[in-house]
Amino acid sequence: MTATMAGRRTPGITLISVLAALSLVTAACGPGSNRTGGTSPAASPQASTGTGGSPSAGGDASGSPAASADASGSPAASGGGGDLSGAILVGAKYTDADEIATVRYDTFMEAYANVDVKFTEADFDPQAFLTAVASGDAPDVVQMDRGIIGTYIAEGALEPLDECITSRGIDMSQYREAAVNAVTFEGSVYGIPQFYDTRIMMINDSVLEDTGVTIEELDTSDWDGLAAANEKLLARDGDTITRLGIDPKLPDFLPMWAGANGAKILSDDGKESLLDDPKVAEALEFTAGLVKAHGTAAAFTDFRSTGPGSAFFGEENQYTEDSLGAMPMEQWYLNVMAGDTPDEAVSFAPFKDRQGNTITLAGGSAWVVPTGGDNIEAACEFARTVTLADTWYAASKARADARAAEGSPFTGTYTANSVADERIFGELVTEETAGKFYEGVQIALDSADSAIEVPPTGAAEEFRRIWNEAVQRVLNEDVPAAEALADADQEAQDAIDGAG
Repeated sequence: MTATMAGRRTPGITLISVLAALSLVTAACGPGSNRTGGTSPAASPQASTGTGGSPSAGGDASGSPAASADASGSPAASGGGGDLSGAILVGAKYTDADEIATVRYDTFMEAYANVDVKFTEADFDPQAFLTAVASGDAPDVVQMDRGIIGTYIAEGALEPLDECITSRGIDMSQYREAAVNAVTFEGSVYGIPQFYDTRIMMINDSVLEDTGVTIEELDTSDWDGLAAANEKLLARDGDTITRLGIDPKLPDFLPMWAGANGAKILSDDGKESLLDDPKVAEALEFTAGLVKAHGTAAAFTDFRSTGPGSAFFGEENQYTEDSLGAMPMEQWYLNVMAGDTPDEAVSFAPFKDRQGNTITLAGGSAWVVPTGGDNIEAACEFARTVTLADTWYAASKARADARAAEGSPFTGTYTANSVADERIFGELVTEETAGKFYEGVQIALDSADSAIEVPPTGAAEEFRRIWNEAVQRVLNEDVPAAEALADADQEAQDAIDGAG
């Protein structure tokens, strides 16, 4: 670790719970994705200095850096930033990162030339992160999935950011409410929201044409109709699956299906497991039924993992290979398909609850500041600068220009900054630039404010593991959903009660 890590105070960290926790698994972001990484960067000893070479970052329509540092949203003038100095280690990749990342990082480095910025160039590792915090060797600022942030709050590994939000003039109202709620625990904010992933329905037009199923039959508010459509869309050759009908994306999307049924899996304060709610069980029983209609859950999973189009990214995916009828999916996949398979015929629809209202599940990363950092003020300003509307716009402009140069559609960058999104999708993403994916873009934008996120809890990683295992029991062992979730609820509550 760099010399600047020496002399940090060592917080009281309990490593046992994290050593037992599952490693975070999030959706990958292959070529063309707007995300720089669903998995968060790590506390790794190898560090590299970020250099230039990316398109110039900035805030106005021309792409030049904004001129002054103030609470309204602009970094300091290029080469300025006289109030900050020293060094920071950023828990993120720079060398292999895309322009959505590097343009934003460059914006900070240009604005705060007196701060020596290095990057870990590594992915997030839970055990290594807590070990680094305990020894005083953690990065100064780290990208972390909002879904696990509660674990590290409970471990005392993250600084509350209320003071730095005030001192750096961070306007929290610019960030989407669901994202802010996901980083707020017991009244304190522990992260600055970054990306904002939501889910919409993505439908394979050629499979609909082949089966005679209409988009109206894929209305997620009508569960009976959805089950019937699933039977029509799926295909088997004897006992062998040749096409998936509807993939409900279990276990990951259970909170959204539960929300569509009027339920939550966790209380708003993160202190009470609600897995034993009969409405959660009903949602799991229904979605598991969509999977089991294909034969067995094991056969379904095997086909999804190894069948035609299973690579997910690239020119051969589930849509081009007609190996899937429909699925709810994060909206960043629009950017993937726009880059990899721009001519594929795909339709889109909002995900709805059983009353017909649009609902979606949000997720994404946030910038957090590990406990005991030497340069908390600069770390906080880094988080502020790279999530400003002007900075996001500059990075998106670089992506849009690159897509235009190669003749590919551009579907936008989905951020947790609603001000940034207004400008990105108002100026850079049009019917002309997004092409056939424009409808999906509009649906994603329209549903953004209808999103739910699982609240932070001190047992975040353990809670996720527990309900994931309950889903697997229902899928693979034919355990009734109510029974599996009742067992999981007790285990989850014990984990929550026992968290730091």
